[in-house]
Amino acid sequence: MGVENIKKAEKENKRRVILSVVKISMLVLIVVGIPLYLWFFHGDWIKSFENIDDVVAFLEKYETQSIFVYIGLQIVQIVISIIPGQVFQMAAGYIYGFWPALLFAMTGALLGTTLSFMLAKALGRDFLHIFFGEEKMSYYIERLNSKKMYAIVFFLYLIPGIPKDMVSYAAGVSEIKFKPFIIISALGRLPGMIGCLLMGDMMMEENYTGAVIIGVFAVIAFALCIIFRKKIHGLLDKFYEKITK
Repeated sequence: MGVENIKKAEKENKRRVILSVVKISMLVLIVVGIPLYLWFFHGDWIKSFENIDDVVAFLEKYETQSIFVYIGLQIVQIVISIIPGQVFQMAAGYIYGFWPALLFAMTGALLGTTLSFMLAKALGRDFLHIFFGEEKMSYYIERLNSKKMYAIVFFLYLIPGIPKDMVSYAAGVSEIKFKPFIIISALGRLPGMIGCLLMGDMMMEENYTGAVIIGVFAVIAFALCIIFRKKIHGLLDKFYEKITK
């Protein structure tokens, strides 16, 4: 009986490893394979979203349905992580005005971030458990759910130029809790999104001076966040304690 149980355990472990490899392969296909395919075989389609005028023209073709098209594109932009999100947000501000555009952009961002987080959790977490072992994973889980980690997530979403959409995949593969992650990532994403939407809204009104001022203000605000990062850490710690109760 002992030998049979060992063989069954080995067989079950092999089955779990194979299933985990299949899952991680699917995740790599989504995160790396699809973007590479689009870049090499549909590069013109990707480049068509790099110019605000082209994005505006694309969305205006759908008239009243453009809201749903925009939200869908925002989700795809986050999940595929190859289409530039800033141009989409500026185009939304240009077409819909600031407040409606903020609602649509944040809806798409939250849905896209949730989808990529859940994809990574469903397809990649088992692989890490097998690869590192339960003991080591428990060690990392404790640290990944610490206050410091959520402060890092906030600044990763706040800092311009960092591929924010990959952070949600990394968080999903880890053991970070979803509720505080989605709230803090949204807060970190919000300042840059507001800046892009305001610039698009002002461009629609041909207020180019205002758009430049918003750009300068965004740079100053970012610099202040870096300078006062310790105080921001303290506020995030208090906020973390509230949302994890």
